[in-house]
Amino acid sequence: MKKWIIGSLVGAIIVFVWQAASWMFLGIHDNDAKYTPAQDQIMQVLKDAQLEDGHYMIPNAPTKKGREEVWENMKKNPQPSASVIYHPTTKTEMTMPMIRGFLVDFVLVLLLVVILTKGGLPNLWGFVTGSVAVGVFTFLWAHYMGRVWYDLPWHMISGQIIDAIAAWGLCGLWLGWWMNRK
Repeated sequence: MKKWIIGSLVGAIIVFVWQAASWMFLGIHDNDAKYTPAQDQIMQVLKDAQLEDGHYMIPNAPTKKGREEVWENMKKNPQPSASVIYHPTTKTEMTMPMIRGFLVDFVLVLLLVVILTKGGLPNLWGFVTGSVAVGVFTFLWAHYMGRVWYDLPWHMISGQIIDAIAAWGLCGLWLGWWMNRK
């Protein structure tokens, strides 16, 4: 159990550091969100609408029947659409998100160890391939399905596949070495 905890703790540090580097230094996510020179006008319209915190699909309707009518109309008359995640105020405090992110990474690595050691202790490459497989699985389920169903642009999710392979591959290398040492 001690080996699992230490392996998971160091694995979480590896994944967390990769995430930080990926977003802050390596430029992998520099193009995730697009810029528009009309942002001030758009933000003013959103602010004036007095929206509550949430995700908005535009166009949309308040009822299921209304949404079906909107969908049918869009099929007949294609028009622009938008997906907006709106927050009435911006939270710039990073301490709690970083703590929560690290704790999630720790739980994920611990669960990965549980999954990969269930049938016995895999060798180094068993950990690497298993870790990368879980990373790709997670990318496909969480991010790529957004592309499938919401037509998320590739530029918005392409960095996530790099993160899935790199972070979990590095974590797998660590776990494969750590868990197999005598």
